[in-house]
Amino acid sequence: MKRNTIVAGPVSRRALLHGLVAGAGFCLLPATAFAAASKSTSSAIAFYGNALIVARGSALLYRDGGQNWTALSEMSAGTILTLATHLERPDRIIGGLDAGGVVLSVDGGKSWNVRGQGLPEAAVTAITTAATTPDTIYAAIRGDGLWQSDDVGQSWTFVMDRPWLMDAERDLTALSSVDLATGMGGIWLYAGTDTGVTRVPDCFCRWQDVQAGDAMDALASGKPAPSKAPLPEGEPVNALVSAASQPATLYAALPSGIWHSQDAGVIWLKRSEVIATALAVHPLRADDLAIVNDDGVLQSPDGGRTWTAIANI
Repeated sequence: MKRNTIVAGPVSRRALLHGLVAGAGFCLLPATAFAAASKSTSSAIAFYGNALIVARGSALLYRDGGQNWTALSEMSAGTILTLATHLERPDRIIGGLDAGGVVLSVDGGKSWNVRGQGLPEAAVTAITTAATTPDTIYAAIRGDGLWQSDDVGQSWTFVMDRPWLMDAERDLTALSSVDLATGMGGIWLYAGTDTGVTRVPDCFCRWQDVQAGDAMDALASGKPAPSKAPLPEGEPVNALVSAASQPATLYAALPSGIWHSQDAGVIWLKRSEVIATALAVHPLRADDLAIVNDDGVLQSPDGGRTWTAIANI
């Protein structure tokens, strides 16, 4: 199979790093360095081991483990809407594109391989790697449904229609693979939509409301049993992540703020009034969060209670 490689070229003058050392050793980028990425554009963020990669509109930004920022060249394949990484593949970043398809980088976003052959030609609105099988990828396609690849995106299989919620089929805005004993094979796929959170066990038998108990209980009853303290009804989910080090710990970014669950989404509590369009959690530290919003990139060491600006984009 032919693979296309997109290699980053020289960084333009406007995108050069003019770092300003801030407070706790963070290196802040001035907003003018990313003027092409307006505040209304889509955004994505992911931890890459101890590093961070951020996509905002056509801009790409990388922070190494030493907290030094680098502005990467724009990618010709399209705008990245969603990013995914996996603790067991620390050298790999996967992105979903607005133009359709996925891309893969093994060098911190400097170059990308196209891996979306076989997917519908529509935006990849959410992407995640399987919790226990890192070479398995799930991609949500706008207007279509959920697709799976078992070979890091070289081939794809359709596995699930979009969920039917509040009298309509809903596109997925976020995806997270969660390793929980209550799933059919130990794994759940949690999904954000424009009306809230739903999930499906890895048998792909049926989208279900989040509830206590296991997947078989829900299938046997055939009746929805909503969580004991759900997210606010009807709010769109901008981002949804599970902490790899504590799988039952979930964070959701809604227009009302950052929400937190310690029991896999049965009970949710608001953690912060901060609004985020993208959200990531450190693979080894469940309280270490990073978000993107209109103020730039912010990081929290305490699960969203306090925040520090670490980059302007």
